[in-house]
Amino acid sequence: MKKFAVLLLVAVAMLMPALASGSQETGPIVLTLSEVHAEGYPTTLADYEFARLVEERTEGRIQIDVYSGGTLYGEETGSIEALQIGDLAFARVSASPVASYVPALNVIQLPYLYRDGDHMWQVLNSEIGQDMLNEIESSGSGLVGLCYYDAGARNFYTTTPVTCAADMAGLKIRLQNNPMMVEMVQLLGGNGVTGIGPNDVYSAIQQGTIDGAENNWPTYESMGDYQVAPYFVLDGHTRVPEILLASKAVLDTLDPADVEIIKECAKETQAYEIEQWALREQSSEAKVTSEGVVVTELTPEQLQEFQDKMAPLYTEYGAGYEDLIAQIQNMGL
Repeated sequence: MKKFAVLLLVAVAMLMPALASGSQETGPIVLTLSEVHAEGYPTTLADYEFARLVEERTEGRIQIDVYSGGTLYGEETGSIEALQIGDLAFARVSASPVASYVPALNVIQLPYLYRDGDHMWQVLNSEIGQDMLNEIESSGSGLVGLCYYDAGARNFYTTTPVTCAADMAGLKIRLQNNPMMVEMVQLLGGNGVTGIGPNDVYSAIQQGTIDGAENNWPTYESMGDYQVAPYFVLDGHTRVPEILLASKAVLDTLDPADVEIIKECAKETQAYEIEQWALREQSSEAKVTSEGVVVTELTPEQLQEFQDKMAPLYTEYGAGYEDLIAQIQNMGL
C-alpha cells in the first residue's frame, strides 16, 4: 500500500509540469468589440488604442478584437442587446439609445444646450457627466459605461442658404429616428423626415425628396452630401457624445484587478479620441470648403433666435430636470 502511495505521488509530480504547460497553452482571454464606423474613423482609432492599452497593461492576459464597419452588428441597438446577454464584451455606441436605461442622458442631448465643444466636455468630465456614466452600471441594464467619446456638433446642411431661423421654413430635413429632433425642426418651421438611412441621404437630396439633412463635418464630407447640399450652417444644434460600453456579464467573469485595468485604459482613450476627432473635423472641413461649400457662421443674435424657438421642447423633454439643465447651462460662466 505504501509503495502504491509513493508511486502515485511520483506520478502526480511528473504530471504537474505538463498541467502547468497546458494551462499556459490556453492563451489569453480574447474579447470582442463592435464598432459601426469604418476603419480610420476617430472612434474606431480609439477602439484600437483601447485594445492596445488593455493588452499591454494586462501583460497579454486579455486581448480585444475590434470589428469595425458594423461587421458584427450593423445597428447599435443590436450590439447593446448582445452586451446585455454577454454575447459581446464591448461596443461603441451613441448616447441616444443608452438614454432608454438612463433617462438623464436625454438632458445632455437637448438642442442648443452647449455653448461649444469645450462647454460639453466640461459637463461630461464633471460630476454631472460621470454620475450619468456610473448610472449606466447601476441601472440594472447589464451595461457598464466606460467613457465618453467625441462626435462633434450636428449642423444643418441644405440646398438653399440658411442664415436665420426663418430660412428653415418649409424645408424638408432628414433626421435620425428621434421624436425630439423631429419636433426641433418643426419648431424652426421645417419638416423633419425620418426613415432615410445615412447612405441614402445623397440620392434623396439629389431627387428632391428632401432639402437637406444634419450631421457633423466628417459625415457630411465622407458621405459626399456636400456635393448636393452645399450650404452648411454652423448652428451646432446638438452635441451627442458617444459612449464606450462594456457587458457586465462579461466583466463579471474576469479578475477584478483586470476589470479595473480595463476601466482605466478606457478613460485614457477619451483624450486620444477627442484629439483624433479634432483632426478629422479639420480635414473634412478643409476638403469641402475647398470644393465650394458655403459655410455660414451665425452671429450670437442669430443663434439666440434658434435657441428661443426651443422653449416648448425644453418644457416637454426637460420636465423634472430643470435644475440639472440650469446647472449645465451655467457651468463655466
